[in-house]
Amino acid sequence: MRRPVTTAVLGITCFLLGAAVARYYDVRRLPTSPSVAISHTADTTPRPGGRTSIDFASEPLWAYGFDRPPLPGENAQPQPNPTHALRANEDSAEQTRPRHLPESNATYSLVEIRDLQNVIDWFPNDHPPMSDVIAHGPARMGAARRGCGSCHLPNGKGRPENASVAGLPVAYFLRQLRDFRDGKRYSADPRKPNTNTMIALAKNLTDDEAQQAANYFASMSWAPWIRVVETDLVPRTRIDGNLFLPIEREKTQPIAGRIIEVPEDVEQAELLRSPHLGFVAYVPVGSLKNGEDFVLRGGVQGAADTSSSHKTTPCITCHGEKLTGVADIPPLAGRSPSYLARQMWDMQQGTRNSDAAQLMKPVLANLTPRDLVAIAAYLASRSPVGGIEKSAFQQR
Repeated sequence: MRRPVTTAVLGITCFLLGAAVARYYDVRRLPTSPSVAISHTADTTPRPGGRTSIDFASEPLWAYGFDRPPLPGENAQPQPNPTHALRANEDSAEQTRPRHLPESNATYSLVEIRDLQNVIDWFPNDHPPMSDVIAHGPARMGAARRGCGSCHLPNGKGRPENASVAGLPVAYFLRQLRDFRDGKRYSADPRKPNTNTMIALAKNLTDDEAQQAANYFASMSWAPWIRVVETDLVPRTRIDGNLFLPIEREKTQPIAGRIIEVPEDVEQAELLRSPHLGFVAYVPVGSLKNGEDFVLRGGVQGAADTSSSHKTTPCITCHGEKLTGVADIPPLAGRSPSYLARQMWDMQQGTRNSDAAQLMKPVLANLTPRDLVAIAAYLASRSPVGGIEKSAFQQR
């Protein structure tokens, strides 16, 4: 239950901050017509000074899909261009064998599924018709293009290693493309390859392609996709492409203060890329209660509920009482906890540098990695249909 804030000062502070943020978005909101400026100039924005500017010792490695900190000079290798070719190390008959999903009339081979330049569509009735940029990517990239729907899925629900983009406001979506393009948004962990791919895509989008993508994903409602489970133990996993995949059913490994987000069905989600099979997020016991305190009350420290006892600004101040967004401030309810924690850490470390991200820096300044776990777990457990009134949380 959400208890009332007992301090008038806190209430006034939250109101003023919320008003300031709303005013910022009203003034700076990007136009939603195809004339919005997504130009293609070279990225000359200075980066933070070297690797020492990132606190790798405190990095939530699980959020980035790694199990160790980066080594000195370690950076992401470019992702290979999409291809329709057979893989030499796999049986060709298996790669070309027709595959099926329950409730789908479509048939695809592994070769087709892996061809990110021609996005497969198991359930075309789930969404509007895909435009060229959603199905194939920015035209100017030629052989290197890949469709928006390849990573974010045709229904926009995405996966833990990228982003869920369904239901994002058009202006917010376009602003993120501009931030990627202008060097104002990149990964705090230099090993994460798909962030660099996203930057390249954003640099090559035309104004019309950017608008098409924004309108397409904004037209979709966000639906439950993640099941949150509090637990002390998790299944053993392996990491493939920054995604945790379970290698056993039994829970035998300590969760150790992490969030481990895995597909509900590995074969359907990873091999066949089903857009109907979601994810289960294992979170530490007690993290939801702690997260609720941060999200609804700003993290009351100790027994006294005074303005000075709050560690941060409640998320609901700007993202809405139901955590489903306000105007072009993005929704948070039911989104991937890996993604949410990753973005909070990126903003805290200064690798998201837009004007809007600057407003988040004081909000995140005092939060520890444990706090980020609690906040991300609680936000993920909230149903995007009912916000804070409903939950996708499940006991151990």
